[in-house]
Amino acid sequence: MCRALEISRGSYYYEVKKQTSEAELEQAIVEEFTKSKNAYGTRKLKPVLKKRGFTVSRRRIGRIMKKIHLVSKYNRRSYNPQKTGVNQAKIENTLNREFNPDKPMNALVTDLTYVKVAQSWFYVCFIIDLFNREIIGYSAGPNKTANLVLQALATVEGDLHNVKVFHTDRGKEFDNHTIDTLLETFEIERSLSRKGNPYDNAVAESTYKSFKFEFVYDNTFYIL
Repeated sequence: MCRALEISRGSYYYEVKKQTSEAELEQAIVEEFTKSKNAYGTRKLKPVLKKRGFTVSRRRIGRIMKKIHLVSKYNRRSYNPQKTGVNQAKIENTLNREFNPDKPMNALVTDLTYVKVAQSWFYVCFIIDLFNREIIGYSAGPNKTANLVLQALATVEGDLHNVKVFHTDRGKEFDNHTIDTLLETFEIERSLSRKGNPYDNAVAESTYKSFKFEFVYDNTFYIL
């Protein structure tokens, strides 16, 4: 039939697709951006909008956000108020950026971050299960020490015997005999990021970034 009518097969099967209304899309972007407390950028807005029936590129979302002056809080600069020494232990990065284990409790990662409480700095430690990025242990306190890490590990409800790898960066707070003893007791392999390479502990870094931008910066904390 196409040959007889001298038209292409593509023309025959062509269907006019309904164009997405720019006004409706702008409204959806504003609503989802507001729901996120001004945190979401183009990367996080894209899948949320898709669930609402808008299949659009990050470039288009970015263009609309710029047009209506929506700026993600993730553009805010941050800084670290306290520097610590470096753990010089000769321990390899055995995790090697394998951030997607196939079993829960197979590999845990952690780090510390800071939160302003009244006029002082407090520190937070999360224990993160790489299997589903769940925070399975946590602690907080005024001192950036190994005790904070041990307190976080003590809140983990799962069986530590199942843990194969425990990965951290080379912060001095992780260079501690008690932590080493605990890992040896449960036969957990120690893994350290390479010096000066935050990408080796990217999941922990990303988790803390979301924690601060989506929760901490919008609230004021006091000591009870």
